[in-house]
Amino acid sequence: MPDNAPAFVPPDSARELITRYKARLKSGGEALRTAYEARPLTEPILKGRSQLVDDVLVEIWKDFSLPASAALVAVGGYGREELFPCSDVDLLFLLDSPPNDELGERLTQMISLIWDVGLEIGHSVRTVDECLEEAGRDVTVMTNLLEARLIGGNGRLFQRFTTSLRSHLNPGQFFKAKCLEQEQRYTRHADTPYSLEPNCKESPGGLRDLQLIGWISRAAGFGTHWRDLARHALITAEEATELRELERFLQHARIRLHHLTGRREDRLLFDHQEKLARKFGFEASENRRASEVFMQEYYRTAKKVTQLNTILLLNFGVEFFPNRYPAAININERFQCVRELLDVRDEGVFDRHPSALLECFLILQQRSELKGMTARTLRALWRGRKLINADFRHDPANRALFLRLLQQKRGVVHEMRRMNQYGILSFYLPAWRRIVGQMQHDLFHVYTVDQHILQVLRNVRRLMVAEHAHEYPLMTRLATSFEKPWLIYIAALFHDIAKGRGGDHSKLGMKDARDFCTSHGIDETDTSLVEWLVGQHLSMSNVAQKQDLSDLDVIRRFGDLVKTERRLTALYILTHADIRGTSPKVWNGWKGKLLEDLFFATQRLLRGATPQQALGIPLRQDDARNLLRYYGLRPGTEDSLWAQLDTVYFMRHEAEEIAWHARMLYYRIESDEPVVKARPSHNGEGLQVMVYMKDQPDLFVRLCGFFARLGFSIADAKIHTTRHGFALDSFVLLDPGQEIHYRDLINLLEHDLTERLQSNTPIDQPATGRLSREVRHFPITPEVNIRPDERGQYYIMSVTAADRPGLLFGVAQTLVNYHINLHTAKIATLGERAEDTFLISGSDLTQNAKVLKIESELLEKLAI
Repeated sequence: MPDNAPAFVPPDSARELITRYKARLKSGGEALRTAYEARPLTEPILKGRSQLVDDVLVEIWKDFSLPASAALVAVGGYGREELFPCSDVDLLFLLDSPPNDELGERLTQMISLIWDVGLEIGHSVRTVDECLEEAGRDVTVMTNLLEARLIGGNGRLFQRFTTSLRSHLNPGQFFKAKCLEQEQRYTRHADTPYSLEPNCKESPGGLRDLQLIGWISRAAGFGTHWRDLARHALITAEEATELRELERFLQHARIRLHHLTGRREDRLLFDHQEKLARKFGFEASENRRASEVFMQEYYRTAKKVTQLNTILLLNFGVEFFPNRYPAAININERFQCVRELLDVRDEGVFDRHPSALLECFLILQQRSELKGMTARTLRALWRGRKLINADFRHDPANRALFLRLLQQKRGVVHEMRRMNQYGILSFYLPAWRRIVGQMQHDLFHVYTVDQHILQVLRNVRRLMVAEHAHEYPLMTRLATSFEKPWLIYIAALFHDIAKGRGGDHSKLGMKDARDFCTSHGIDETDTSLVEWLVGQHLSMSNVAQKQDLSDLDVIRRFGDLVKTERRLTALYILTHADIRGTSPKVWNGWKGKLLEDLFFATQRLLRGATPQQALGIPLRQDDARNLLRYYGLRPGTEDSLWAQLDTVYFMRHEAEEIAWHARMLYYRIESDEPVVKARPSHNGEGLQVMVYMKDQPDLFVRLCGFFARLGFSIADAKIHTTRHGFALDSFVLLDPGQEIHYRDLINLLEHDLTERLQSNTPIDQPATGRLSREVRHFPITPEVNIRPDERGQYYIMSVTAADRPGLLFGVAQTLVNYHINLHTAKIATLGERAEDTFLISGSDLTQNAKVLKIESELLEKLAI
């Protein structure tokens, strides 16, 4: 320590100091909140909290009598005086030399006291050289230090620090690093601002996008305000004003989130959206909640932020690397190539040639050397979007251009996304405008309607690309051999375009699709296909997931619906892409297998197969025999088991599963002990479990209870009773959390379940699972419907409810209580929504009063 440093005198009463400063921070924070709520302005509350913290820290600095050679420095958001109500406080304790033991101890005590008074701090203790070394290694440290502001202590040391930091900063390298950092951040947030619960700070289009521009501007010496960027001609004065308005909206959202939650919460969770909407003054309309109106405004804001962020980064690139690229290369009389970007020859191009608003996207598709558009082209595009009016849309040349965009070999998805981003799609397809930023509260779509549609388009397009054939080989084979794949692109664009209008969106979308196809000169055959696909885009998933695919009548009805193999293939492709485009959690290999089974059964039927051939029974039996021979079992080994199995069994099980059952059971057909076998599912997801034992009435409910207790969800159940009274039940089990290594559990499951079935212990009662946050805010009204099938032989019971552990157990328990036989269970979980279908039989089902009682009891169990 320097000789002239005052001697350190420990505070007389640390508790007294803590109480005093804590009270000061609390009363100061409450005063700032009261003033904000009376007059919501962002600057007074953000700077006010910074000043409040400054005042407390300066006094603590004095209390601890730190050396005159040291400095206390605010960095990060605190350094730029943007301290949100619950944000942490970033501090740098700047020293002229490494601290000795005494100073180190004093700093530790001071930091501890700062925490005790209620300030969450991120701190570092460094010399100037250490700061420079860390900043050189880590761009995040450099970013924080760029915004350094002296709070107290040695001004000369602080000045030396800022001068040294500036001399060590390479603006071009810093720019590159921050662009890469943004790309990584975007990836963490699924590259979209349009998730239903975005992070208003970190998601694309959030505050971080604006802060990044500020950091680069500081590094380059362009200034610290939006108007400074306008003075350097990096943005227009109008854009500078717009950026400030966008920034204020996001700041208000974050301030109010902190006030609502009382903590550093930056996610716009469903829990907060309705309250935030009211704070912003949004009100519910006849068709929409206040939260939906608010979120649509948020998405518009995020969209503009990403647009202006893109423009500024492009302009920064030109400033930092002015001589990196050769001179402009003319493409045609309207466009040129500048720095590998598409550029308008002059800014009046779109006014003189409105069709160039579409042509520019076509050029990007056709010229792989182009990496995007220049900033002035993006600006001109955004300004020119309003030129797309009725006359523009009716122009045959423009209609032909739009169709060509969908027919290109590359860039279809990229350019549709870009057209959506800059408003071109909304003006060209007026119906599209209504779904931009529109939320979906069905608990399995995680994107807004427009983003879901673009995700589906992306999924369809990806199936057409051979490089991705390893992902879904069958789908790629079907897609690449499909004539005119762009027809499926059109169906994807229109399949949900009528959502939110009221009524059946599939039927309303059919009219939009037909009008589009007719006006764009698509022939009647292709128009009918697109229209039909839009109208039936939910049919295949409903049949596959909710009906018995071993029932020939189900396949025949579906075949009557599709009529042709062309329609079947197109619907299969669209359905596959649609389910995968809802949420990463909704799709799994089991759903894929159900769709595949329905596709092949219907395809065989359309090609003239007999009923048994259509369901693949002879083929399955032959394939199963071949597999048994492969495993070394002699011909005829399976006969005694198969003699106890009826046609329905072979209709409901795949060849590989039939062979597995035969291998496990051929030598113990009359077994007195339960036979339990498990293995990883052959489609790679979950476990397949086989249970074989003498049938008993409560077997299914016992199995459901056991699986639920282990935390599994049942994806599929096939309940079969042999001719000699044995149950042969098959299950597909999934781990909802996807944390289980299935192979590790096989032995444990087989042992414990066998032991449980052998004993007379009570049925497992699984704990009632907690409802998810989403369901609490968007509750699902349970529905139960029991109706006879077309032949009157069985009954179909449909159940819709909020998914939770133990749900299927409760249903199974009710069926047992009423002596109802269960034959199959189709378990369809769509995000937080369970839509299960059961094939059942029982004498009570013929009595309306009993059916009503069963439905009422089930509804009571399913109610939240």
